[in-house]
Amino acid sequence: MSSFIPATAPFNEEQRAWLNGFFSGLMGVQNGATAADALSAAGFINTPITVEEDAEDDFAWHDSTLPIVDRMELAEGKPIERKLMAAMAQLDCGSCGYVCQTYAEAIASGTESNLTLCSPGGKETKQMIKRLLKEGGESDTPAASNGNGNCAAMPTGYSRSRPFEAKLIESRPLNQEGSAKDTRHVAIDLSGSGLTYHVGDALGVFPVNCDALVATIIERIGADATLNVTSPSGISKSLAAALREDFCLKDPSDELLALVTDRALDNDKRDMLQTMADEGVPEGFDVLDVLEVARCDAMTATEFLETLDPLNPRLYSIASSTKIVCDQVHLTVGKVVYEREGRTRKGVASTMLADRVESGSTVRVFVQPNHGGFTVPADPHQPMIMVGPGTGIAPFMAFLQERDATKAAGKNWLFFGDQHESFDFLYEDELKAYVDSGLLTRLDTAFSRDGDRKVYVQDRMRENAAELWQWLQSGATFFVCGDASRMAADVERTLVDIAEEQGNMSTDEAKAYVKKLAADGRYVRDVY
Repeated sequence: MSSFIPATAPFNEEQRAWLNGFFSGLMGVQNGATAADALSAAGFINTPITVEEDAEDDFAWHDSTLPIVDRMELAEGKPIERKLMAAMAQLDCGSCGYVCQTYAEAIASGTESNLTLCSPGGKETKQMIKRLLKEGGESDTPAASNGNGNCAAMPTGYSRSRPFEAKLIESRPLNQEGSAKDTRHVAIDLSGSGLTYHVGDALGVFPVNCDALVATIIERIGADATLNVTSPSGISKSLAAALREDFCLKDPSDELLALVTDRALDNDKRDMLQTMADEGVPEGFDVLDVLEVARCDAMTATEFLETLDPLNPRLYSIASSTKIVCDQVHLTVGKVVYEREGRTRKGVASTMLADRVESGSTVRVFVQPNHGGFTVPADPHQPMIMVGPGTGIAPFMAFLQERDATKAAGKNWLFFGDQHESFDFLYEDELKAYVDSGLLTRLDTAFSRDGDRKVYVQDRMRENAAELWQWLQSGATFFVCGDASRMAADVERTLVDIAEEQGNMSTDEAKAYVKKLAADGRYVRDVY
């Protein structure tokens, strides 16, 4: 069979084989169809493209542990699309609708105009992208972007560019009374959408901002909430609706800081705002905070909107298998609420799902496929080791449901952790039932606030190093889901230490062993 999918594309062998078969059938390989022809005909892009194999098998900067300044040094002298890639967070997490390489290439080619999609990279990534485009000259290629983080979608069906209005079934608390956390089991009805998903995929949720925050911002800029404005998608709506549905009110943009600094009447406030523009805003500072500092009423609503970044969808690891829940999709969502300087701050998507959408009301959703091999092994006999503390448990609930439904014979070992066993043992009844049934071969927990010293999942790994090593030697796949900067980094260091100790390896050999596991698809992460 002809290969339409280049070796550097972010698919595993099974996905690549399926796509090659699909495009072959679509175009007819006997007619000399190319990958670009197939992709264009399938509706993935609006115009033909040239698919070129990249001569580099590896990118030196594609390492999430490297600071951005080091990544940019490694990409010095490379083409603009590679420099843009180096500016990304290097997690290939899919939160942008791409992986790091393809998001960078889409920006460089002009097919993606939204520069704020790399949520793990945050402000430093956005600023670096803008700088690179300014220095290198922005692409003159007409943008095919729909403004929501992806190229033109398939001509039919629901997608990131055409989300489905799905009904919320429930948002059920998972923590017990007395917990410092509020984690929800969210169930959403996909009936009638035609949307399907596989375990390991994510659900994209388009959030809306809190009405109270929108009202306060409109009051601060002295505008009329009913004023007609044009949304980024070209739709005419009220100012209040546009701020609620289309714009990010969390992270102040450089453009907003420049505008209010120029308009501020108080010299001390102007100096404070200029410092923020030069050095970055304080942690947790949002758009309303900037307006409160500036006390600047001399701006129009249109000027204000032009400085705001778009409100991007949030991606949540799916916590269910369709083999069990049919037309539903389940999520595990940690509600984010905290106090700062006398004002309650709220995570826009998490509080929407926890508090602001009632059962029976709708949310806009789409399925984001996972292209990094983060799914149950194709071989039902292959063992799985899963590390998922906190809301990182979500995809592993899906994995276990899938293996239960398919009667997979492979052994399953889960490491779960949180703060207190009495309050924060998420899905305790379900997990203990899996242990009783034999589906879950081992369940090791780490509750960090229950003892004299804090214990985390990586500590449990060390305590069971010999058995964990035996599982790896017998072919187990090692999965990690959760925070990239702390938990996942600590877990990887522990995995290297276990390989070094149990495998009688040097540190370099142990690191090479873990890298080989990843290359073979046996060390897979879903981190953010």
